[in-house]
Amino acid sequence: MRHVRRLLCLTVVFTAGSAQAQEGWSALQREVAASERAFARSMTDRDHGAFMTHVAEDAVFFGGPGVVLTGRQAVADGWRRFFDGAQAPFSWEPKEVEVLASGTLALSSGPVYGPDGSNIGTFNSVWRLESDGKWRVVFDKGCPPCPGG
Repeated sequence: MRHVRRLLCLTVVFTAGSAQAQEGWSALQREVAASERAFARSMTDRDHGAFMTHVAEDAVFFGGPGVVLTGRQAVADGWRRFFDGAQAPFSWEPKEVEVLASGTLALSSGPVYGPDGSNIGTFNSVWRLESDGKWRVVFDKGCPPCPGG
């Protein structure tokens, strides 16, 4: 019961923090954040196909020391293993979103959580508004948790 209460409390804290951050966000920032959340939801839903719809054809994902996945197919192959199993190995939520004045390129960043809700890292994704009107990730790189993040 204590575990459930703690998880509920963490959910309320994370949700409140996200809502506060978004209060001052522009429409484009909210649009990119929504794309990031849909991207993250595909992991939670265990839907590799949906995940890949958020990845640009020419994307570059950094997978750790010396591991660079170049192109949508390489990302699809490299990330497939994260969709094995009933539970997602991690989740994430945008905490910061910035969009260029041109409205065509954006950066989203925020905490990455382990299955137990602990902060295990920070993600950084660069999004591009593509000709079909959808935001897609062109660069993605994780790192250790940011202090205070």
